[in-house]
Amino acid sequence: MTIDSGQITRVLRAVRNGDSHAADRLFEEVYGELRRIAAVQRFRWQGNETMSTTALVHEAYIKLVKQDEVDWQDRSHFFAVAARAMRHILIDYAEQRAAEKRGGGAVHVPLDDSNPVPEDAAEDLLDLHDALNRLAEDHERPSRVVECRFFGGLTIRETAETLSVSDATVERDWAFASAWLRRALGEPAPSPT
Repeated sequence: MTIDSGQITRVLRAVRNGDSHAADRLFEEVYGELRRIAAVQRFRWQGNETMSTTALVHEAYIKLVKQDEVDWQDRSHFFAVAARAMRHILIDYAEQRAAEKRGGGAVHVPLDDSNPVPEDAAEDLLDLHDALNRLAEDHERPSRVVECRFFGGLTIRETAETLSVSDATVERDWAFASAWLRRALGEPAPSPT
C-alpha cells in the first residue's frame, strides 16, 4: 500500500516543528511500511527465531523521531533514512554479537530480549557493512542504491524517487554495486543463464 506522500510530508514537518501529537500520527501513518522494511531485514538475516520485527521497527522509529536536524523532504526521504537507521541498528547488534563471540568480556545489557542478527550472520553483515562503506568512498550513489534496495527493501521505482534519479540509473547502479560488492566480499559472479 502506498502512503500519501503529501500527508507524510506534512506530519514530518509538524514533528520537526515540535507538534507533540505529530509523532504519534506519524507512527500510525508509517508503521505498516516500516514493518514491511523490517520484515525484509528479518528474512534476510534469518536464523534467530526470537528476533522481533516489532523491536526493529520501534528502535528505528525512536532513532528517526529524535533526529531534530533532519529537514524531512517527503515520504521517500523518510523511508530512505528509515532504511539507514535499520541498517545501523543491525550493524550495532552484529558488532555486539561479534564481540561476544570473541569473548568481549564486557557485561552486555540488551535493549530487549530479541536480537535481529543471529550469531552466524553477524560477521557476514559486518563484512557487508565494511564493503558498503568502501564502495561509498568512491561511488556514493551506487552505495545509496544498495542501502535503499537491500536494507530498505525499496523497489527500483521507490529508490529512484528517493534518490531523484531515473529507474534506469538505479538499475545500472544496482548492477554495478552488486558486482563491486561480490568482488569485495570474494564471492563468485553469478553464472549467466
